[in-house]
Amino acid sequence: MENFLLGVLFLTMTQTEPVETARTKPNFIIILADDIGWGDLDVNQPEKKTNNTPNLNLMAQQGLRLMDFHSPASTCSPSRAAIMTGRYGLRTGVTHNFGVNSVAGLPLSEITLPQLLQQAGYYTAIIGKWHLGHNGPYSPTNRGFDHYLGIPYSNDMGCTDRPGYNLPPCPPCVSATPEVIRVRGQPYLLYVASAHMHVPLAPPLSADAPTAAHRCRDGVYAASLQELDDLVGAIKTAADEADKDNTLIWFTGDNGPWEQKCQYAGSVGPFTGKWQTNKGGGSAKQTTWEGGHRVPTVVYWPGRIPANSTSTALLSGMDIFPTILSLAGITPPSDRRFDGMDATRILLQREHTGHEFLFHPNSGAAGNAGDLQTVRAGKYKAFFITGAAEACGGVTGQQQLHNPPLIFDLERDESEETPLQFDTPEYQSVALRVAQKREELLWDIATDKSLATADYSTDESAAPCCDATQVVCRCQKKTDCLYR
Repeated sequence: MENFLLGVLFLTMTQTEPVETARTKPNFIIILADDIGWGDLDVNQPEKKTNNTPNLNLMAQQGLRLMDFHSPASTCSPSRAAIMTGRYGLRTGVTHNFGVNSVAGLPLSEITLPQLLQQAGYYTAIIGKWHLGHNGPYSPTNRGFDHYLGIPYSNDMGCTDRPGYNLPPCPPCVSATPEVIRVRGQPYLLYVASAHMHVPLAPPLSADAPTAAHRCRDGVYAASLQELDDLVGAIKTAADEADKDNTLIWFTGDNGPWEQKCQYAGSVGPFTGKWQTNKGGGSAKQTTWEGGHRVPTVVYWPGRIPANSTSTALLSGMDIFPTILSLAGITPPSDRRFDGMDATRILLQREHTGHEFLFHPNSGAAGNAGDLQTVRAGKYKAFFITGAAEACGGVTGQQQLHNPPLIFDLERDESEETPLQFDTPEYQSVALRVAQKREELLWDIATDKSLATADYSTDESAAPCCDATQVVCRCQKKTDCLYR
């Protein structure tokens, strides 16, 4: 279905009469992978000699690989909200996930990237997972998207047509033929939010894989990763054929691997969070260890972004918002404060100066959700709280507060195993800078007049299926689980 609709999108874009805006304003494609690990991209770990991501490998060879790029949070909704708004969750109010019965979503006072592009004449479409509210004014088509085909939240929430390894089966829902999208030469934003890696679905048995054993361990996850890569390849091919020199593709992830899923989780690469794993507990999704938020990221724009290049600039998913607006010639709203930075010079001019400081919010493990208790300062990283995340096997690390904070030098210790000694001048200098910057940001947020509060109330009637306990009935009404 995704590939079919993508074909319809690009077919109609190329068959319509071009207009001036299509020649002067670039097209943007954001591909957001769910729960993908930094080590899942083959070219990030060439020594592993895997071949799961040939299309992404090619895109990296023809574009820019961002080596120190981070999701804005380590879980779904907060990360996606920050990508859509360029703001930390403490500003938007989105600090943890919305659920099947959530009555609301991303606060309506927040201005999204597609809204601003839409107002500037862009056609906007989303395919895949939204997870920022599925009822009334919170749905994608009321938040700046002209078209939506996808699921309202994760592929293991509510009813699904294809059960994963721990999901109940649901009767298949036969939907109507997708409508043809008439773009008429407009520049466009296409947001493809894949849910492939969140709960990998076992591929069907074949002659080459006659037993269930062939679908275990790396087989199931690798198959889902390869399917995601095929999707990326299809998008890239279609974009190149439609308007190659005028289309930017930005691939990244919403957070790191879901470690407690064991063989169904991705690879964090060398970012293993050993200080935590040595004590027990997880160090990937939901945590602020590198494995929870450092994600594989490739940006491709032929003729504009230097080919086969890499950057170690410290960047975040929040930077997508201001960067795309800058490239589109759109000024961000002046009535609110933003946390993302314009990375245009990094993408186009080989500059390598990113964030001086970057904060990683608590994302479901230790501490209050959304609180900024982990701070990146150049090559250093300070933790004011750790623990409370479940590892493969069920062990959960004990929550620990750190005052003074743990500080790691990521250049010397990318696995975050041995913190700096408290009594060294190096530690004292970093700790002082981090404390000052953290206080400055918290004050800035507290005095932000555009501060929003998300409504996390729930009601069983808010579930998008007509009756969550009788999933068969969901295909008998127009308000089923497949949205447009």
